[in-house]
Amino acid sequence: MKKYKLFQLLFVVIIGLVPNLLMAQEAAEKPTLALSLKYFNDNNKTHHLEVQAKSKIDGKFQMIANVPVQFYIGTETDKANLIGKGVTNPKGIATVIIPATVKTQWLSTPNQTFIVVSTPTKMYEETKGELAITKAKLQIDTAEGRIINAKLLALVDTTWTPIAGVDVILGVKRLGGILNANETPTYSTDSSGAVMAEFKRDSLPGDNKGNLILTASVIDNDVYGNLSVEMVAPWGKYYPFDSKFDERTLFARRGHSPLWLEILAYAIIVGVWAIIIHLLLQLRKTIKLGVE
Repeated sequence: MKKYKLFQLLFVVIIGLVPNLLMAQEAAEKPTLALSLKYFNDNNKTHHLEVQAKSKIDGKFQMIANVPVQFYIGTETDKANLIGKGVTNPKGIATVIIPATVKTQWLSTPNQTFIVVSTPTKMYEETKGELAITKAKLQIDTAEGRIINAKLLALVDTTWTPIAGVDVILGVKRLGGILNANETPTYSTDSSGAVMAEFKRDSLPGDNKGNLILTASVIDNDVYGNLSVEMVAPWGKYYPFDSKFDERTLFARRGHSPLWLEILAYAIIVGVWAIIIHLLLQLRKTIKLGVE
């Protein structure tokens, strides 16, 4: 009897421990979510934050979609510092524009800390990412001889100060991205925070006035983030659009293909049907001879 009670007690203990062990195993197997935060200053007018959520699955980092995130400035404990909310897209990215509602906090110090916090889900625990930046801006101008000048300034205490030793990309905006102004990919700012490049892209197509959009940008800098500035310069070339819509060309719309191509196509069709009809007539004659 005692053995039976002991066995019964042991069985109850095991049954009670199994759910806890399963829950502990499930929690241990939950993958870790990583949040990578970036800051962007666009043309010294708008500022936005971008977060990318990723996790290591099967030994490889994969972008995680549908993760709700909240963006804060300064600290996440004060709800007044909330910049905005978002949900990561299929590439694991969520973006928010820094609104005017946090202007007081933004102007309070030359250095800012941004925080992104993810909402807990079935797959991932709450995760936090931080980014500290120093306020900076780029200036761009042109000089005689098709020269692009740019200058990097950072806010030190209350003064905009030139910054040396930062890589700047000078180029021209195209549909596929930024085309470098010449063969040099990047330029490092000097003691006055300036860089200079000669624009060597001759006969580059511009708008209907021959204008191009010149750009200067700082990419993924550890201190200043991502900065970009643009200006228009009449250094392009206007190419009038020559429409071939009503002309006979190889890639024209229906009914406007070259005559030789149409003749060739119709000749093939007529030839094939002529052979088929000839074979049918011969078959008819053969059937008649067999009946007679």
